[in-house]
Amino acid sequence: MVNDEPQEDGPSYGIGAVARRLGVPAPTLRTWNLRYGIGPSRRSAGGHRRYDAVDLLRLEEMTRLIKVGLPPAEAAHAALSVRATLLEPPPAREQETPATPDTGAGPGATAVPGAWVMPGAAMVPSAAVLTRAAFHLDADAVAEGLEAAIGAHGAAWMWERLALPVFGAIIRRQEATGGGVEIEHLFSERLLSALSRRVGRPPRPGHPRIVLLACAQDEQHSLPVYALAATLTTTLGLETRVLGPRTPYAALADAMRRLGPVAVFVWSQISETGDPAPLAALPVLRPASRTLVGGPGWHAERLPASVTHMSSLHAAVTEVRASLG
Repeated sequence: MVNDEPQEDGPSYGIGAVARRLGVPAPTLRTWNLRYGIGPSRRSAGGHRRYDAVDLLRLEEMTRLIKVGLPPAEAAHAALSVRATLLEPPPAREQETPATPDTGAGPGATAVPGAWVMPGAAMVPSAAVLTRAAFHLDADAVAEGLEAAIGAHGAAWMWERLALPVFGAIIRRQEATGGGVEIEHLFSERLLSALSRRVGRPPRPGHPRIVLLACAQDEQHSLPVYALAATLTTTLGLETRVLGPRTPYAALADAMRRLGPVAVFVWSQISETGDPAPLAALPVLRPASRTLVGGPGWHAERLPASVTHMSSLHAAVTEVRASLG
């Protein structure tokens, strides 16, 4: 509980209170401010730097993104897009009269606040614009935005710069209001649809062996697995097979023997599904197959020596590429 006295224009907090609230050391907060520009935006009457409510939201988002595997620099970039309005209900469509800024995209281009366009390309929304579409339950707008982002920048960019920040806004809305599950479900369904279309056999395979991906036994969170699979297929030209949520380890082992993958990736979101012991019983293949795991649920200190824990999507892609030989 933060005990700092509020100022007249809203509450503000000292660095010690913020450090206690987030569980992040004060020196780390100072480093984030110096390196990434994510820090206190107010000054007290005595000239001391203070964090306001939006600063806290950004730092909470940054710490959440780091926990799910983003590097600090990318987490900070995504968190800086957080606005206080993301916790407020979106206005009705008939009340929206946005201005149309000059984007420099050429004749006929249509602009939306918070978005940018490329000449001849579909519009790529910002996280704030995509969040508004999700809050409106506008499935078509969400789908179009995700498709445009993947088409322009790839699955990894879309996942880290759009999907994760939008999920962060949805979670904050749920925490603030106690509702919003329908928003989460709609966005998850559209996101899964966009990613799953990029998973499988690429038009021109870049390697004869495949990558096998699954969730840990009893793990239900499968979207990160699809994000990685889509990136491997579209970026490296690898054939990927996703076994999906709640994959029993016996089933994963059978699939490994049948397919002989070059790498196996297993995701655990929560600690209840992150027991590493079953990983040691996975079959040893010839030719060899790398076993990689990702997600905050793993008890990393107990992982078998042959298993590598991936801290981010980019790290997983790099490790798979290195496994190709």
